[in-house]
Amino acid sequence: MASHRRPKQPSRMRVTVLTATAAAAVALSSQAAQADPKPTKEEVKAKVDKLYHEAEAATEKYNGAKEQQDKLKKEVDALQDKAARSQEELNNLRGELGSLATAQYRSGGLDPSVQLLLSSDPDTFLDQASALDQLTAKQAESLQKIQAKQRALAQQRKEAQSKLGDLADVRKTLGENKKKYQGKLADARALLNTLTAAERAKMEEQDKRASRAASERVDLGNEAPASGRGAAALAAAATQIGKPYASGQSGPYSYDCSGLTQWAFGQAGVQISRTTYTQVNDGVRIGRSALQPGDLVFFSNTTHVGIYAGNNQVLHAPYPGKNVRYEAMQYLGSFQFGVRI
Repeated sequence: MASHRRPKQPSRMRVTVLTATAAAAVALSSQAAQADPKPTKEEVKAKVDKLYHEAEAATEKYNGAKEQQDKLKKEVDALQDKAARSQEELNNLRGELGSLATAQYRSGGLDPSVQLLLSSDPDTFLDQASALDQLTAKQAESLQKIQAKQRALAQQRKEAQSKLGDLADVRKTLGENKKKYQGKLADARALLNTLTAAERAKMEEQDKRASRAASERVDLGNEAPASGRGAAALAAAATQIGKPYASGQSGPYSYDCSGLTQWAFGQAGVQISRTTYTQVNDGVRIGRSALQPGDLVFFSNTTHVGIYAGNNQVLHAPYPGKNVRYEAMQYLGSFQFGVRI
């Protein structure tokens, strides 16, 4: 006889699980549909350029800390040398005092009046007594010198210790800025790796063509240079076109942006400081309309510097992977101001 049982209904728990699974699948499909599309080559380039500018800012801070470290190291070495010389002088003074004490002891410990009564030659005794007085006075003078030298030595050691503390702080800052720089470069490389090999090759070729065109066919106009110094610095920088950018370098084989400007002005017989943050104070600030060839030009919150070459062109060391070249100002970031040396 056939069974007439009703089919078993799915449990409430099973229905709930199936419903949740279906909802999750729909949600995932929706998220996938709404996910950001892969960035275009132009978008990647813009982000990479931004990261390179940020890396350069970290480089300039690194350069500043390195310069400060070198200065502090020289000061510490000088203070430690001075303290060593002072210690040697103090040891000599103590030796002299010991010799005086020995001479005083040998003169005898009797009261001077008793020595006079017992002396067979009063004149000789009086001469000896006079010499003893001089010896005592010299001993007191030596004691004063020793006390002064001890105070000076303590102060020198205190200063050296303070400088050593400053040096440790600067070295810590140096390491942090180097790590930040390396992190920005790593981020830039990761972004570039989101492109295909063909896209990266095409981007590189476009940049090379733009660089060659800028250097070979650049029109600098006929603007008069700001000064003989500026003209000489610009001419020196032009001899370095094609040399690579390298963080922390100031020539003659590679440069970062402020390393190039420092080197160029050095060739013109003018010593300027090492970083963008200090080069802004090495001359007179001027606006864009007053720029002349040979003026320093600063961009992006003074994290980048180049030399104005005329007709809106700047000669500069761009960023990692690029070479010293001319480039139009509008491609260098937000203009801050010029500085005339």
